[in-house]
Amino acid sequence: MDDDGEFTYALKTVLRDLRAQCPVQPDIRKDDDEFRGVMLYGPDGSGCGVYAEPDGRPAMLLAHVADQVQEWAVEALWGQGEPAVWPRCPAHPDTHPLAATVEQVEEGDAVWVCPSTGDTAARIGELPASDSGDGVSGRAFRRGRRNRSRRGR
Repeated sequence: MDDDGEFTYALKTVLRDLRAQCPVQPDIRKDDDEFRGVMLYGPDGSGCGVYAEPDGRPAMLLAHVADQVQEWAVEALWGQGEPAVWPRCPAHPDTHPLAATVEQVEEGDAVWVCPSTGDTAARIGELPASDSGDGVSGRAFRRGRRNRSRRGR
């Protein structure tokens, strides 16, 4: 897999978690051909770049992309008056978000962990859908993006 393919795979994996558990979804754009990444835009129009510097370790790339998407999500949630916590720690909801990390750095898995206990909550890309209904389905995500782009014309 080439660098762009690895980044695309990592981004799609993290966005699966975002759709599962975040009420705010990004408008994703590739604004500049020179930028090796994408821009995530929130409902208020603010944006955050997500990029990757592959180093040959897919789990490290996945955790790096997850960190950047998490930064966007926390800002977007705060901007919408929502608790600025994503992904929510199942043991400590609304206290702190889970942290992206890699278990066994050389050949390990990229995972979401509780920063307080170090317990693994899920592999990145495998967060369960939110019980509270905060997340949205893939179909709603696609529909929401299409509607946003119409408003921007």
